[in-house]
Amino acid sequence: MKGKAVVVGGSIAGLSCAHALITAGWGVVVLEKTSSPATGCATGAGLGLDPLSQKLIKSWLDQPHTLDLTTLPLTIDQNEATDGEKKINRMLTRDERFNFRAALWSDLYSLLYKALPPGTVHWAQTFLSFRISDDENCVKVKLKASQSGEVTEVVGDLFVAADGCLSSIRQSFFPELKLRYSGYCAWRGVLDFSNNEDSDTILGLKKAFPDLGKCLYFDLGSGTHSVFYELLNKRINWIWYVNQPEPQLKGNSVTMKVSSDMIAKMHEAAEKVWVPELMKVIRETKDPFLNVIYDCEPLGQIVWQNVVLIGDAAHPTTPHGLRSTNMSILDAAVLGKCLEKWGVENLASALQEYQSTRLPVTTEQVLFSQRLGRIKQGLQLPDRQPLDPRTASWEDCEELQQKKMPFLSDMPSILSHIKQLED
Repeated sequence: MKGKAVVVGGSIAGLSCAHALITAGWGVVVLEKTSSPATGCATGAGLGLDPLSQKLIKSWLDQPHTLDLTTLPLTIDQNEATDGEKKINRMLTRDERFNFRAALWSDLYSLLYKALPPGTVHWAQTFLSFRISDDENCVKVKLKASQSGEVTEVVGDLFVAADGCLSSIRQSFFPELKLRYSGYCAWRGVLDFSNNEDSDTILGLKKAFPDLGKCLYFDLGSGTHSVFYELLNKRINWIWYVNQPEPQLKGNSVTMKVSSDMIAKMHEAAEKVWVPELMKVIRETKDPFLNVIYDCEPLGQIVWQNVVLIGDAAHPTTPHGLRSTNMSILDAAVLGKCLEKWGVENLASALQEYQSTRLPVTTEQVLFSQRLGRIKQGLQLPDRQPLDPRTASWEDCEELQQKKMPFLSDMPSILSHIKQLED
């Protein structure tokens, strides 16, 4: 029998799920509320792909080399202390065996979307509700067409929630669950310098940060930190985390609309913290935006009958461990191989193996990402004093390295085919 999956959410997690399930021999329908594919969208900004995610994406593409053509290698992970008064940096940690690749969200999205069979994604479809049949053999998903308002129903053997950290589907199983505000927000932006490579800003940045183009830089100030690295096609991705009370969000998004006054105040505050070379990049970036950072206590369950959560719907996480996209891709791959192994007639066994494989890993990674963020932001933890990067020793900072992420290099046994492909 060939199973049919209905996936709600057409972002990276949903598209990865489509690839993995199609590879497993399933039919897939992806329902997405936006009206068309995202192109040139900045709100996803930059992201880092770990080695396993790179291998998985390449296994889904007819031309695997295109992933390398749309990303840049990040071979160094470096943490630095910034003295806001003296405007100088000093190195805290450096890992030269960092094997990630940097991608712009919209570039990775476009690569995954174009590699799917035409018609896989159904656009402008707003998810309304779902219902498991009385015999538990199928799920009926009700949706509304955004333009016409027509309400229709799609039936599948499996229902996949890939609808992000504010998942309404997860809420139906955990009605009391509330996301946990991290205590800080993130200003983000991408500076395109393709037409201005020899500007004082870019030349100054490359002089101050000589490994730009292959390094993931974390600059730690007093009670704050920033991240920046180069993307393909002469772009700089930067993020600045700011401790503040929780803002009031409107709509189903963790991205806030910002005014020119808010941006001006951000520039003024950043001027006091960062070295001039980085500050010029922030000031020259068009349309910076603000993300509110949430996670939640790890869930104890992510499958129910023939319903499954993947990606941020299954494990909302803070961004410091570069886990959100990578966990979503690995969720999709493990789910696909479990379905291929067990078949649609043994769906319950497939979903239980998916859950037992992923939950121990995602639980530890969510908690470590949260811890990493609190340390870098100078926030309190029960087992260590707040980090002061100006006086911190190497031992104080060893935990800040990305390679300390639990299960970072572990490949689930069910994905042993990836190793075979390499061999």
